[in-house]
Amino acid sequence: MDKSIQLGPWGGNGGCSWNDGVYSGIREISIVYGSCIDSICVTYDKFGKPFLGEKHGGMGGTEAAKIKLQFPEEILISVSGHYCPVVYGGGPVIRSLTFKSNQRTFGPFGVEEGTPFNFIANGGLVVGFYGRSGWFLDSIGFYLSSPKVSLFQRVQTMFQGLNAFTIKDSEQKKTKGSKGYTWGI
Repeated sequence: MDKSIQLGPWGGNGGCSWNDGVYSGIREISIVYGSCIDSICVTYDKFGKPFLGEKHGGMGGTEAAKIKLQFPEEILISVSGHYCPVVYGGGPVIRSLTFKSNQRTFGPFGVEEGTPFNFIANGGLVVGFYGRSGWFLDSIGFYLSSPKVSLFQRVQTMFQGLNAFTIKDSEQKKTKGSKGYTWGI
């Protein structure tokens, strides 16, 4: 991707840092959870083909969810959740996640407890994830990008802009300039 914005991370400083990088979009998200988010694994879109990212987090969790987006028509535009320690004296971890596409909402997954976080990609889409993980998903952050505009959409927008200034020749009074140029008056 050409330009992306990095948001976050939200959560704690435990575990090891990871960074999946920036892609053209999100196709699928697999999460395992219980009292917190134990792990996450994302399938990205890379040049029109699925690309499976690494699993981040531990082996625990009592429930699993798989979110399948109908990419490229359906894009991930918002993620929200909560973070706080899951055990007394421990560091903050991601306790819940909710994903929103331009068509549906998925979740919440986990326990909605602790400090909330939320973002909406106004006019953009989520194109990558990064964070920290060990036994749990300790923190999570996102890469956002503007949606790719097709050539047809660019031409259509250009013509819409021109239509605002188009005046029919019959509505203009024309006069010849000194060098034969025609000017609308």
